[in-house]
Amino acid sequence: MILQDSQLLNDFMPSLPPEETEAITQVASRTSIFQGYVGVFIVAFLVTLFATPIMRRLAVKNNIVDHPTDPRKVHKQPTAYLGGVAVFLGLMGAMVFSILATQFPGLIEYHGTEQSLPTSSKMLPFSILLGMTVIMFVGLFDDIMGISPRLKISGQLFAAAALALDQVGVKVAAGLILPLASFFGIDTVVINGEPTIGIAFGMNTWFFGNGFDLIYWSGAAVITIFVLGGCNAANLIDGLDGLLSGVTAIAAAGILVIALTMALFDDGPRDTQRVILALAIVGACLGFLPHNFNPANIFLGDSGSLLLGYCMVVLILMLGDTGKTHLVVAGLVVFAIPIMDTALAIIRRKLSGKKMSDADANHLHHMLKRSLDVKGAVFVLYGIGLAFAGLGIAASFGRARVIYAIILVLASFIGVTAIKIARRNAIEAEIVGKISKGAATTTNDSNTEASDNQSSAAKRG
Repeated sequence: MILQDSQLLNDFMPSLPPEETEAITQVASRTSIFQGYVGVFIVAFLVTLFATPIMRRLAVKNNIVDHPTDPRKVHKQPTAYLGGVAVFLGLMGAMVFSILATQFPGLIEYHGTEQSLPTSSKMLPFSILLGMTVIMFVGLFDDIMGISPRLKISGQLFAAAALALDQVGVKVAAGLILPLASFFGIDTVVINGEPTIGIAFGMNTWFFGNGFDLIYWSGAAVITIFVLGGCNAANLIDGLDGLLSGVTAIAAAGILVIALTMALFDDGPRDTQRVILALAIVGACLGFLPHNFNPANIFLGDSGSLLLGYCMVVLILMLGDTGKTHLVVAGLVVFAIPIMDTALAIIRRKLSGKKMSDADANHLHHMLKRSLDVKGAVFVLYGIGLAFAGLGIAASFGRARVIYAIILVLASFIGVTAIKIARRNAIEAEIVGKISKGAATTTNDSNTEASDNQSSAAKRG
């Protein structure tokens, strides 16, 4: 689709002045930009597809398997881990391809001003690759030998710090703070060449750089929350065959549409990086899905679930690298299923007085599985994921009041229904427990009475 109407531009990029929006003419389409980067998708797909059976054999040989000892688990036979390693290899294969493309013209057809950008802008920042590696290995150690929750969180915090130091996603806060500052009449200062809210110091300090930048440090806090939340949200919904890999593929494809639209308007040096990462995630997930769909012969494990959660969070944060916070909100809507399931788990455990770390069988996929089989539950969640992806894409184009209202109604309906079902299940489980306890007590009393009668008879004899 070649866009000739400037209305989409006005909606999608409301921060641009009118004279700039009128001056931009469309010379490309989403499809043509996608075709230029399709090699990234192909490499991620093929590497993951062929690496997965190798990882499965390696896992089985070394007994790195998930035994179905927990009643909440749906598989009947021990199933291999190390699927996350295969996904990681697929993602890294795509990253290597993108690096080679900067040296061998034709592997990637860069679009617009991306053609003239320096090589570093055409590749993912090292901080993202470092974070992916750390997150994957932390999960891998947990899959193999088991590690403490504190150590897992430490790895996630390290990955978040790497993003903040490289300023990946730190401008997410700008879209909120600068308008509020303008509304309340707070003056901005210039730190490191950009307007912000804070104190510009006269001396250079290691901790604050050239001053205290409120936007930077607020953005760093947002990054930390996003990384911790995203990694663990993805981990929580990885409970049915093919669920997380499929939902993530759908969400990444949704964000890819947003990223391609941003690329249409040359929305800064992150354009290429967003498209590359989104395509790599979609390719790796689809390459893994044939091995992971029910009945699965290999699982993602923590190495895969934490990795996919981290990659999606990075992708969402990169949508806000130009200060357009509404695009970050749109990205969160696209990835709504893990976020919503985690929020419901927190509410559910608060209402029941349980600890946040207490596992239960009342996640969305558990409740659906009780009414449907595994495949049916997964397909329903795929459908919900597609709905949220469509709503998120629509919200990214602006004029989103109606879209956000629909999202709120849909999320509220799912949330209220899930909480009601969870509470009903808890009540039923409590009643069954009391009945079982009563039956056991009655049986013990009967046995005791019979024993007493036998003793009395023996004495009389």
